[in-house]
Amino acid sequence: MALAPYEWKDKPALIERLFPVQKISAESYKEQMAVHGKTLTALGSYWKGRKPLILNKACILGSLLPATEDPLKDLEIFELLMGMDVETMQKRLEASLPTSKRDSVGDFLVLPYSQQVNTAKRPEELDDRIYTHIWYHVNQHLGTSAKSFPELVEQMGIARFGRRPKVADVFSGSGQIPFEAARLGCDVYASDLNPIACMLTWGAFHIVGANKENRAEMDKNQKILAEKVQQEIDMLGVETDGKGWRTKVFLYCVEVTCPESGWKVPLLPTRIISKGYRVIAELNPIPDEKRYDITVRYVESDAEVEASKDGTIQDGDVVHSPDGMNRYRVSIKTIRGDYKEGKENRNRLRLWEKTDFVPRPDDIFQERLYCIQWMKKKKATRSSYDYEFRSVTDEDLDRDRKVIEYVGTHLKEWQEKGYIPDKVIEAGDKTDEPIRTRGWTHWHHLFNPRQLMVGFLLNKYANTHAKLGLFQVLNNNCRGSRWHNGGGGGGLTAGIFDNQALNTLYNYGCRGSEYCFSFVLQNYKAYAIEQPALVNSHPAQDINTENDLYITDPPYGDAVKYEEITEFFIAWLRKNPPKEFAHWTWDSRRSLAIKGEDEAFRQGMVSAYRNMTQKMPDNGIQVLMFTHQSGAIWADMANIIWASGLQVTAAWYVVTETDSALRQGANVKGTIILILRKRHEELETFRDDLGWEIEEAVKDQVESLIGLDKKVRTQGSEGLYTDADLQMAGYAAALKVLTAYSRIDGKDMVIEAEAPRQKGKKTFVDELIDFAVQTAVQFLVPVGFEKGEWQKLHAVERFYLKMVEMEHQGGNTLDNYQNFSKAFKVHHFDQLMSDSSKANSARLKLSTEFKSAMMSGDAEIAQTPLRALLYALYEISKEVEVEDVLLHLMDNCPNYLPNKTLLSKMADYLAEKREGMKGTKTFKPDVEASCARILSEAIRNQRL
Repeated sequence: MALAPYEWKDKPALIERLFPVQKISAESYKEQMAVHGKTLTALGSYWKGRKPLILNKACILGSLLPATEDPLKDLEIFELLMGMDVETMQKRLEASLPTSKRDSVGDFLVLPYSQQVNTAKRPEELDDRIYTHIWYHVNQHLGTSAKSFPELVEQMGIARFGRRPKVADVFSGSGQIPFEAARLGCDVYASDLNPIACMLTWGAFHIVGANKENRAEMDKNQKILAEKVQQEIDMLGVETDGKGWRTKVFLYCVEVTCPESGWKVPLLPTRIISKGYRVIAELNPIPDEKRYDITVRYVESDAEVEASKDGTIQDGDVVHSPDGMNRYRVSIKTIRGDYKEGKENRNRLRLWEKTDFVPRPDDIFQERLYCIQWMKKKKATRSSYDYEFRSVTDEDLDRDRKVIEYVGTHLKEWQEKGYIPDKVIEAGDKTDEPIRTRGWTHWHHLFNPRQLMVGFLLNKYANTHAKLGLFQVLNNNCRGSRWHNGGGGGGLTAGIFDNQALNTLYNYGCRGSEYCFSFVLQNYKAYAIEQPALVNSHPAQDINTENDLYITDPPYGDAVKYEEITEFFIAWLRKNPPKEFAHWTWDSRRSLAIKGEDEAFRQGMVSAYRNMTQKMPDNGIQVLMFTHQSGAIWADMANIIWASGLQVTAAWYVVTETDSALRQGANVKGTIILILRKRHEELETFRDDLGWEIEEAVKDQVESLIGLDKKVRTQGSEGLYTDADLQMAGYAAALKVLTAYSRIDGKDMVIEAEAPRQKGKKTFVDELIDFAVQTAVQFLVPVGFEKGEWQKLHAVERFYLKMVEMEHQGGNTLDNYQNFSKAFKVHHFDQLMSDSSKANSARLKLSTEFKSAMMSGDAEIAQTPLRALLYALYEISKEVEVEDVLLHLMDNCPNYLPNKTLLSKMADYLAEKREGMKGTKTFKPDVEASCARILSEAIRNQRL
């Protein structure tokens, strides 16, 4: 029997009751680690901060599925749908293993889930046949009759909202959330203020989501485009040597005149051209002309390559020696003529004009071609190439001049027709750099003549689908494209937006046209999407269609200034956009962008979320994702939620960052997911009454999750939650209580939430959030301590002991320490961390690492009972007599007698948590555990 319309209208959603965050984290992390192998990245690798498709799927299904009276069964069905069950995992493992190893799949299935995921294919990489076994179980539990995700989603949507569910994302970015919603079978509305974001979202639906017929047509058109561009360039004769070789990469560098020597010096950060091919650049002085000739040379050994690693630009200085004896070193700042005028940084660079595209002869920074990599198809295969690096010849320079003349002749015409940019670079946080460091004032100045020529031809002939390929070419083929001398094929050029900073370079790679075509002839992944999807460009607060689910990832505290850097691409289309996007505003509209963490951001967010709330049914759900960066984030979010007429019903924490980000020094970041509903009642309370209500809610929430976790473990499965997850659930319970009220202590919370912040002053909302968080944290009392004992401890002691438990559970990622330090109000948690801590393997210091440090002074842990205890453990490890250790402990511990029982408990606790942990040469938790057992026994047996 089919589900009736609105049968689930008032049922809580599964995501409001449970969410297996540990498994979702493992899956999300796996997807993020795929980097360029992710499904939508090929459309635009320059767009960062993509939320994993698997996480989006979990949020969408979790919002549609009902929470029943049988949470274990609910969890089983959810995991079946997510591809997390044993049978689907077996298929995922088999798909990733070579045929010879498929018999060993069973060995993988007994490993921890995260290790299974590391080996297995991602669910989205396999077709839906991996789910054929799930539908009987799903339909039995839900009362549905589905045989596919679109069928199931439609039936669940009818049961909950009376129709196929409408899902919207008004901060669509690269389209990850709308794409996954459409793939599941939802009706989708996607919008973004930024037209480049909207193009990426459109591409997700119409390129990656195209059916077979449309994809075949696209592939044919891509080949025609490449052939047409290649034909025009070949007619000019500027990319071949007449002997069967075609250019792959041109290497250019900046050249300056050294003010001390009068010599022209090519600026090369390194003289290594290719590590794999052992190619270096030699600088040969030409004394009569006071310049250097550059010879490209193949060497015999890696040692010779290594000897060439230093170039002529070192730590911001130009370094050279024309005669091998006299060595000149001059700062680039001096050459550029940097100076201060009031508070402004200025220099002597000439500002380029609209008609410029190469330096003028009297400019400080000149540009020079110093090497060409050539390629020729191998006769045997015709699909692979021979590569060769060569010095630049007079013929090469003639071809370069021919390109300059060609572009110079047509520049004005191309700009007028909108084929290449003529837009001024507006000043900004990121856009100031090319203006200040090079004098570039228009976006076309970031492209050399060859790059402008290729860009013009692609832009002129590309259809709408191919424009996204054009953007990838522009990203990887401009004056900001780094030459990586260790890449495949002898080296490669990287995208200017690898670091989102618009940095100017001293040397760069310019791709030949054929090397550009890999982006035009992109072999995109294919997922045919059947359901309607509408994409539009407008401010988030201008949404005017009703939707059942809003799933959003707003730009909270976003370090990437998309509203600035995407002008790099907008400049190429703004005069002549594809007809499908002609009604969009082709401008970044910086002033309208919701960004940052300031008052304008908060007001913009309130406006957007209030409008979304008004444009959803009474039983609609919002899923708000954000990355934890700021200590004030909970208060900010509470303000936004209150002012928007919403209330929190659940919160979860999922790890989403990748190792690559961690290696670059960033902290581990996870995604906080808030589940929000409309606030239907006008309830009033007082702060005095909130304490017990919050505590009760936190207790119920945490105990229900712990209970479910225990049931799962008794069935032989891995646990669902760590302490960090329970902490987040506690926060959610506290926020759920708070945001249910419209008036607290007689104050209208919407008015309070909208009140502007005053720097350095806590608002009423801030105080409420602090109170709620502390109440939530205090409930998470470790086993072995009484609540009263736990609350007697200093915040830093509670933090240290709590993190010992986290380490015991394997949750030693840096973000856990950061989150808990904020919750416990520990201001300098880094003082307690091992010097060897890394983002994904952080840990506390053991007693042997503290030694006698921080016993007194300003450190938070100084002069606390725990610090005295840790020093006692250190003394035991050094084989100090136990009687002496106890005497020292009595001296060091304030109020020893009243704290004696608590000290013994802390020692027992440390012994239990440190025992059995994996150690290293420098980290010996078993030794700590042994010392703690000895000390605990000694304290208990001590007679005073």
